Amino acid sequence: MVPIRIVPLAPVNEELVRTVAGPVGSVFRTEVTVEPPLRSAMDRTYDISRGQYNSTDLIRMLLERYPAGPEKVLGVAGADLFVPVLTYVFGEAQLDGTAAVMSVYRLDDVLYGLEADPVKLFERTLKECVHELGHTFGLLHCRDYDCAMHASTTVDDIDLKGAGLCPSCLRQIGMQP
Repeated sequence: MVPIRIVPLAPVNEELVRTVAGPVGSVFRTEVTVEPPLRSAMDRTYDISRGQYNSTDLIRMLLERYPAGPEKVLGVAGADLFVPVLTYVFGEAQLDGTAAVMSVYRLDDVLYGLEADPVKLFERTLKECVHELGHTFGLLHCRDYDCAMHASTTVDDIDLKGAGLCPSCLRQIGMQP
């Protein structure tokens, strides 16, 4: 399987990013490296009128820094992301491409006025990292509610799905269930 680079897009909880790398590697059965954080990368993608960061522009920025090659590159941001046609996104990826980006911003219960739950934040982050990377491997949204490739529009949707890939999705990327 193709190696994966995870790039913390500061400001983000770097410990969370490092912690999720191992389980991401286990799902895709590949080596995962965590790059040094990009500290000023987010500034170029900020939309002042929305108060959010453009995820498509972040993908472009990642591709400038890590040109298309044999590896997959996942940027993990701590800020709120959007695409112009949606209010927000948990992440975005190049389908069957090189780069993806996801954000932990809306995955944190604190945003919703609840107590911080580090375990839940880790689980949500893992699921969305797997989901966005799955798209870079060519996977579309899956109908299996337990598969990480199942579409999520709310954190409740993320909580309901699994962190791994279903047998069908595994086969599609050349892995045995």
